Order: sequence, then C-alpha cells, then structure tokens
Amino acid sequence: MEIDITRNIVVKIGGSTLGNHDTTLEDLVVLQKRGILPIVVHGGGNKVTEWLKRQNTPTSFKDGIRITDEYSLEMVAAVLGGLVNTDLVAAINSMGGKAVGMTGVDGNLTESKCNDPDLGYAGKITKVNPEVIESILDAGFIPFIAPPGAKSPEEPANIPYVNINGDDIAAALADALHADKLIFLTDVDGIRDGNGQVLPKLSASDVKSLMNSGVISGGMIAKAEAALLALEKTSIVQIIDGCLPHALLTAIEGGAIGTVITS
Repeated sequence: MEIDITRNIVVKIGGSTLGNHDTTLEDLVVLQKRGILPIVVHGGGNKVTEWLKRQNTPTSFKDGIRITDEYSLEMVAAVLGGLVNTDLVAAINSMGGKAVGMTGVDGNLTESKCNDPDLGYAGKITKVNPEVIESILDAGFIPFIAPPGAKSPEEPANIPYVNINGDDIAAALADALHADKLIFLTDVDGIRDGNGQVLPKLSASDVKSLMNSGVISGGMIAKAEAALLALEKTSIVQIIDGCLPHALLTAIEGGAIGTVITS
C-alpha cells in the first residue's frame, strides 16, 4: 500500500484531556495548513459519566470499558456523538480549519459485536469500512470520529448500535488504513514501569509482558490492547501527555516524548 503522509496518521484524543487547555486542536489546524490530514478519534467518557450522574445513574467499568446498559448507550450517542463531537468540530472550524464530525455508525464505519455479557451494549469492532473516511479526506477535511459504532449484521434487532471504546476505534482505523503512526493523547506522560518511571521505548512483546505482570492496569489496559492491534499493520504507536504544549506537533515531528511502541 502506497504511503500518503497527508492521511496516514491516526490521532486519538482522550476525553481526559478535553478542556484542559491543551493545544491539540491548534496543532491539528497547523497540520492541516501544511497539507497533513490526520484521522482523529475522540473520547469523552468523563463527560458521559457527568451526564449520567445528573440523571442519578451509576457508572461501572470492567478493564477500563464502560458497562453499558440501554440508557448508558443512548447517553454515549448523545454526549459523544452529539455534544462533544460538535464542540470539537466547531472549535476547529472557528480556528480556520476544516473538519467533519461523525460516529462509527456513519457509513457503517466500524461494524461491531457485543461479545461479553458483562459489558452489556459495549463491544468490539469486527470490520472497518473506510470508504467514508477516504471521501472526507479527498474533500480536504479532517474527520473527527466518536463512539458508538454500527452493529454487525449478525447482531439482534434490539441492538441499535454498540458502545465502542475510542482507543479500539483508533486502533482499528490505523490497522485498516495501514497508518504509519497512531498517537494516543491522554492525561499521563506514557506507560510507566513498576517504579512509576516512564518507559520511553517498548516493543509489542514488552507491552504484553507488562500487561501479564499487572504493571499495565486500569484505563491503560485498553490503550495497550489497542496498540497491539494497531501494530499488526502500523509502524509506530506513541502514547503521550496531550496536556503538554504542542505535544501533538512534537510527536508527529519525531520528538522524544511519551512512550513509543514498535512491533
């Protein structure tokens, strides 16, 4: 597959960094003006939890994935696919950029299945249909993609769509598009060892060992699993602190920041 630097970078913006005065959106506009069109996936789980609390609805997680009942699924679609996605696209456009917002449901971008009864309507991606992304990039826009994902044809009629972790969406897109690089912007400065020190470079086997030993835990599990998936066809995965000034530009320009994972 021929590499096209204008569209072979996938960026995952963690919900934990949104609104924390980060420069990510500013960096994306700079990149677009340079002719680089990253594919952006965003989370916003904290915002979903906030809205659920307003409705006196508790939230539970399993290995960093939200346990999703029918009401929580509706909230994911409304808050992430509606409020957060619209805010991000509006901000990019107001800065002079060009962005299009969507979810994994649009164009059946990410077909998904609910494969763990404990997680309810949360599931995993089984197929990526990237044609809609290619069309958006061809038109010169940065796609901003939010959960949820489309359900696979095998899922029962009572499931309208599936809550997919944003890390999984980013990894699946990087894999399907043979991305050169997948960058996770989060609120930590990388993967840490048992003593709390950031590990600047890791291999896929190193990540597996850290997961098996329990050093990688909590919300980092989803990112580690996503990194391993992406590395099947993606050269580099980088996990960085998205709250650092111009962290995204630094990472894309090859700066030594966060944790770099290679196959």
